[in-house]
Amino acid sequence: MAKEKNIFIEGLQGSGKSTLLAKLSQKYQDYKVYREGDISPVELAWCSCMTEEEFGKALEEFPDLRQEIQSHTVQEGERYITAYTLILAEDRRFYEYMEQYEIYNGRRTFEEFRKIIYERYQNFRGAGNLFECSFLQNTMEDMMLFYQLSDEEILEFYRGAYEKMEQEHFRMIYLVSKDIEQDILKIKKERSDEEGNEMWYPLMMNYFTTSPYGKEHGCKEFSDLIEHFKRREKLEKMIIEEVIKENCICLPAKEYDFEKLCEKLER
Repeated sequence: MAKEKNIFIEGLQGSGKSTLLAKLSQKYQDYKVYREGDISPVELAWCSCMTEEEFGKALEEFPDLRQEIQSHTVQEGERYITAYTLILAEDRRFYEYMEQYEIYNGRRTFEEFRKIIYERYQNFRGAGNLFECSFLQNTMEDMMLFYQLSDEEILEFYRGAYEKMEQEHFRMIYLVSKDIEQDILKIKKERSDEEGNEMWYPLMMNYFTTSPYGKEHGCKEFSDLIEHFKRREKLEKMIIEEVIKENCICLPAKEYDFEKLCEKLER
């Protein structure tokens, strides 16, 4: 496939996004791959976003990590983007310090949050990239759980966001879960340590229940999380139908024909 597309892989947790990304990156080896936590031209999940002054203070705060921080940082105008979760640090304070400068989890006003995302989409040009959950997932979660926007407000955000992208290069592959509850139960078990202790689920539940939405709606149970994911998938399908339209290929999660998918991408 010629390097004329930017392919965005989306879907709920447990739908197989990482697996599909691995398959596509193996088949199209001339495409650049961006996973969560990488310094990406469109996504800021697991990265800090600092001013020059804030970045300078971080270097002073952790002098032993200065070289590592600088090597995992890019400057975008007045912003310094650092992929801090890719840095190995013995001092756990480092991660807490850098986390405070993320743009997610309601750390910015919605106006600032939208401005940063829109500017990055506007500035992103070119093709030949594979992105993992870089258009919907993290931004959707923030707007639903932290800013508590209505469905129409979220749809309006994405109308504006999509207008900023070079749509002739934009392609999305959306993995539709056949059974959301079973998918979550599966990764709940799979994402455990060697002793069988669940690692992902407690963090996900804490993120969900302590969010403004979770607190306001008294969310505490597994069933509450499943209802949230069902609403999110419904919203994402609405965005696809009303905004992205023919530039999205919807596939049944884990039950698609990979070669037929590649044929569609190559047309």
